Amino acid sequence: MNQEAAFFSGERSLSRAGFQSRVLRAGNVLASLGVGPGDAVALLLRNDFCFFEATYGANLVGAYAVPINWHSTDDELAYLLEDSQPRVLVGHADLLAGVFGALTHAKRRGMQVLVVETAPELAAAYGLAKEVCLARGEDPLWSALIENAAELPDQRGEVIQSMFYTSGTTGSPKGVRRLAQSKSGAETLGRIRDRIFGLSSGISALVPGPLYHSAPNSMALRAASQAQTMVLMPRFDSEECLRLIEKYRITNMFMVPTMLVRLLKLPPAVRAQYDTTSLRYVMIAAAPCPAEVKRKMIHWWGPIVHEFYGSTELGYMTICDSAESLRKPGTVGRAVNGARVKALDSNGNEVSVGEPGEIFGRLSAFPDFTYNNRDEERAEIERDGLITCGDMGYFDRDGYLFLCDRVRDMVISGGVNIYPAEIEASLLGMPGVADCAVFGVPHDEYGEQLLAIVQCVTGHSLKAEDIKTYLRERIAGFKVPRRVEFQRELPREDSGKIFKRRLREPYWRGESRKI
Repeated sequence: MNQEAAFFSGERSLSRAGFQSRVLRAGNVLASLGVGPGDAVALLLRNDFCFFEATYGANLVGAYAVPINWHSTDDELAYLLEDSQPRVLVGHADLLAGVFGALTHAKRRGMQVLVVETAPELAAAYGLAKEVCLARGEDPLWSALIENAAELPDQRGEVIQSMFYTSGTTGSPKGVRRLAQSKSGAETLGRIRDRIFGLSSGISALVPGPLYHSAPNSMALRAASQAQTMVLMPRFDSEECLRLIEKYRITNMFMVPTMLVRLLKLPPAVRAQYDTTSLRYVMIAAAPCPAEVKRKMIHWWGPIVHEFYGSTELGYMTICDSAESLRKPGTVGRAVNGARVKALDSNGNEVSVGEPGEIFGRLSAFPDFTYNNRDEERAEIERDGLITCGDMGYFDRDGYLFLCDRVRDMVISGGVNIYPAEIEASLLGMPGVADCAVFGVPHDEYGEQLLAIVQCVTGHSLKAEDIKTYLRERIAGFKVPRRVEFQRELPREDSGKIFKRRLREPYWRGESRKI
């Protein structure tokens, strides 16, 4: 590791040597608490140095780090803790204060809680009162344990990856538990990650996305071993992102499409204030990126914008660069080296060019997995050695993949298949629209009818007919939602994924069909 590199978060910094020492001490702390091979260490943490320390420390002793979406309610956290059965949970003080019930139950069965006092930049970003950021009660402090521990030498023969839980937007979250890899196998996968995220020694990386999500986590954990400088954003803010790019001469970032939309909505005068010419490689993934959004970002930042398609289960399936994105608007690229990707019909047959099918794939370098405590559900998503996460898409004649939507999100209205993602991509380009979600609601005649829920930019006012008129000029008439409603704010994760299940529930309540 480069001893001169530094990690930054707000006004705090950590040297490379200091970081490496804390990781080795973290391994010793967890080992002293009985954590060993195959165990779980839950992380209820915002973006902070301790996220890396606890993850690498768990891996040192052969345990799974289990990043938890800290937006989880008390009941949701209780489910995750019951399912993953962690020996230890490391959490920020303010987050722990909001889930007392779940923690009490887990402690009764022997789980140890280690508290991280919430740093000033995190408190400022989330408007937290000082008192909730401080440790309370008798749970040990993570920092005190680290400082008093000896370093644990890295003697691993195998490498364990983190166990991520799927978002749960369409049901109970499932833990993706991967098999251990040999060190050589892990290094092979690491080199693939380098290619995907454009990583190399000496880069300057910015982490604007939440580390509990698998894509930014994958990039950040790999980049941490190579970056000369790594900067953590407590919370994404468009102008602050530009300020940090200029200040630290950032070269590499991973972003979700929502971040790009917010950056593009900044006034031109604000964008022009910041120098972003240091950027060399920006990767986009985790949610569909509208072609027009990507085109505008390439025009602004140059041909450094890339996109990949994959998932927690699949890993990396396809990739495309800026030139391909401009040549093939809407594509997520062609299969990466070592990946097999196919579009299959309901009978498991490969569909024709241009015909939508369910996407199945496998990356040879990725270790196999099962769903934690749900082996039977893992078996249900496999066909002939390939697995799916439920996306629909098609290939063109040149082998480029175009995504349509989630299988579950596809709307069948009057026997016609409609993909809401296409409509949302068009609508996000409309002035005054900050966010949107399109989905099907019950209809007596057609079975389902399209509904668009729109969040307006602060200070803007739109009417339903404005939305429909804008869309009629850009997409086929049958795809224009017949109903349009407005909400002040839509339930979207920091990872960019929208909670459509929460939006759909009121409309399908009492219906015999599942939502």
